[in-house]
Amino acid sequence: MVFNTGATLLDAIVLAVVSQETEGTYGYRITQEVQEVLGVSDSTLYPVLRRLQKDDCLAVYDRECAGRNRRYYKLTERGYSQLRLYQSEWLSYSAKISGILASGRRKG
Repeated sequence: MVFNTGATLLDAIVLAVVSQETEGTYGYRITQEVQEVLGVSDSTLYPVLRRLQKDDCLAVYDRECAGRNRRYYKLTERGYSQLRLYQSEWLSYSAKISGILASGRRKG
């Protein structure tokens, strides 16, 4: 991807991925889904998850899976509120950018 992904956009995408499962989802699955959309590494995503947890947007719990503990992330009320804000802002922002890029054709 030729466009940089800022921290805010990455936060919004992570919150959106986590929100898809009411019981939350585990870290590896989050990284896989985000990586399908953006070319970011695991080493980029795990600090994002920790920051969102610290900011009280994500709750964390462990669940046993195949004899091992798997760390799950679930949106908190603050996380849902933040996601709604990001979604609203994204609709406005992306419409403006799309309008500019679409009208940027040379007339000739």
